[in-house]
Amino acid sequence: MNDTKQPKVGFVSLGCPKALVDSERILTQLKTEGYDLVTTYDEADVVVINTCGFINDAVEESMATIGDAMAENGKVIVTGCLGSRDNSILKEYPNVLAVSGAHAYEEVMNAVHQHLPPVHSPLIDLVPPQGIKLTPKHYAYLKISEGCSHQCTFCIIPDLRGNLVSRPLHDVMEEAQRLVDSGVKELLVISQDTSAYGVDARYPTDFWNGQPVKRRMCEMVEQLSRLGIWVRLHYVYPYPHVDEIIPLMSDGLILPYLDIPFQHASPSILKKMKRPALSQKVLNRIQLWRNICPEITLRSTFIVGFPGETDDDFDMLLEFLEDAQLDRVGCFKYSAVDGAKANDLPNHVDEEVKQERFERLMELQNCISQEKLAEKVDSVITVMVDEIREDDDMVIARSQGDAPDIDGLVYLEDVENDGLKPGDTVRVKVIEAGEYDLWAELVDDV
Repeated sequence: MNDTKQPKVGFVSLGCPKALVDSERILTQLKTEGYDLVTTYDEADVVVINTCGFINDAVEESMATIGDAMAENGKVIVTGCLGSRDNSILKEYPNVLAVSGAHAYEEVMNAVHQHLPPVHSPLIDLVPPQGIKLTPKHYAYLKISEGCSHQCTFCIIPDLRGNLVSRPLHDVMEEAQRLVDSGVKELLVISQDTSAYGVDARYPTDFWNGQPVKRRMCEMVEQLSRLGIWVRLHYVYPYPHVDEIIPLMSDGLILPYLDIPFQHASPSILKKMKRPALSQKVLNRIQLWRNICPEITLRSTFIVGFPGETDDDFDMLLEFLEDAQLDRVGCFKYSAVDGAKANDLPNHVDEEVKQERFERLMELQNCISQEKLAEKVDSVITVMVDEIREDDDMVIARSQGDAPDIDGLVYLEDVENDGLKPGDTVRVKVIEAGEYDLWAELVDDV
């Protein structure tokens, strides 16, 4: 059978890396069942949209994408976080074929089967064992759990994705091993709360490679550290047991990098957020980590303009940033997400004040980040190649302190391609630092 006769599915993936992993799983199943994956609405027999519904801007983007697909194609299946609000989607677009929530793989496939039955062919290429990926070949996201059991007042993730459900450790490790066997050189561990891995099941004993291993973050990370690749941890809460993995970073077994969503530093605001309110303990923990692993890179996110945030609260946040000296910081202005409990709090902050605080925070953090990057000039670091630009002999890479898409880059200029390819790790000498990025030159292995 000619593959042009195969049913064709268009796919749009919106939102965070956790949603991207959901998309990869759906795409893998589609390909396994013989569907062709196409990149335009015109080519598609049906379009699947994996939406995001975390903040208002994401909701607007998702709704606009649904509208575009309906206008261009007309046969649209909606899934993802926004899918939990099926009433609002169906009110705006009553002719969508189906709506389902986050990580609803079977519901999506059932909808595709109903509206576009598969046609199997013996000539279809086998799906690779690592599945269909939406990231470059040399790195991949490894999702270790679904949902979240926290009740942060600014967040609706538990409503969208349910409470925490950790994957069995052997499932996580089997996927990690398949990815490594397929050529992946960096695994980015993601979840809603990586530190809480296994707590929902009370840390049971799983088995991997014939050995008993507890389903807990520290034991999982230790197993991942044996794969011989870069392992990067995201969405880590600063619980005490995180201290146990810092020696693995110091020993070079996993990347010296932690992505920790602190969100604020004022005890009163953290209490209103229903977040841990012990900023001094956090500072002490950061200092402990740096004592064990001086090269550790710390990234975090913060919210300004939360309901009730006073000038004093904001000043505490700025003081925390001065004391913490974080390497990478993202900042969001509070957004009144539909369904979030914080919307009912008194004393909402004016948009002008939010913007002013946002600019002040980012100005301070940019100075901190620039100073920390400037300290790297003349040092020799290890980087991973992401892209080779043949037209100008430019190599684009990332240091161990740079996660894809959210952190900085390392530019290697005037590099004649001596067989370098994406995923290679090389030693470079930093020659210049900017606000977010570094410029470097290749050096001999040392």
